[in-house]
Amino acid sequence: MPIITELVLYPIKSCAGISLREATVTAAGLVHEQIYDREWMIVDLDGNFLTQREFPQMATIRPRVRLDALEVRAPGMLPLYIPLDLPAPEDEKTIEVRVWNDRVLAYDCDETSAAWFSNVLGTPCRLARFHPSADRLADAKWTGGVDAPTLFADGYPLLVISEESLADLNEKLTAGQRQPLPMERFRPNVVIKGVGAFEEDFATAISAGELVMRPVKPCPRCNMPSVDQKTGEVGPDPLDILRTYRADARLDGGIAFGMNAIVVGGENTVIRVGQEAALELAFTDSQAKPA
Repeated sequence: MPIITELVLYPIKSCAGISLREATVTAAGLVHEQIYDREWMIVDLDGNFLTQREFPQMATIRPRVRLDALEVRAPGMLPLYIPLDLPAPEDEKTIEVRVWNDRVLAYDCDETSAAWFSNVLGTPCRLARFHPSADRLADAKWTGGVDAPTLFADGYPLLVISEESLADLNEKLTAGQRQPLPMERFRPNVVIKGVGAFEEDFATAISAGELVMRPVKPCPRCNMPSVDQKTGEVGPDPLDILRTYRADARLDGGIAFGMNAIVVGGENTVIRVGQEAALELAFTDSQAKPA
């Protein structure tokens, strides 16, 4: 029986995640201690999102929940404390931010956080927080018309990867005299174990208790898996190996690893590491079950 082996929440887009023993799964993704996945995002002075693609040192920005604040640390910096309470309407300052092709209303966080993140990244930037009145949906082309909300994730509320898929890649890396990679390089929200390699690609549903997730789109990969998530240093990119067997026609030849998923049942269910999961699989005549 497949089980859930990891749950990871990323409070700030493209920064380090928080490993959890349990989390609530909403339609917009994981939530823990009032914090949503990718609720905050670092933007440049024009409101454009910044990621590890351009600033790999973002991997070393590490958030932790501390009572009524999000504590954020980075090498050589004093900790920053971001209040979890939303600002009062008369005090709020808003900004329009861009994440990929979406423009979204956000809170413009204070000057202290702007100075802190600017210092870490070595470029002028600000911290933005998803506004409760903002509306951002995953691409209906992939969700089958289901309205699937997301915050500042690249496009979908959840990313699911199996340990077996990573083991398959690491076997190929090792055969090529390369170092195996940890799962954190691929930044999933939910990790499962006990399935065939890349079996998540063929799942029509993944359930855990009352929760039902539907994998809808293969996750196209960029250079971020080359970033060491502990040091922020850039090393060998596994895309050259993945390209030999993970090019996906559905992505116009893009390199796929992991499945973006939406919630189609059991919204607000609490799931836990070690919990049993079940996959419903569907194969077409042109597809074969992964080895």
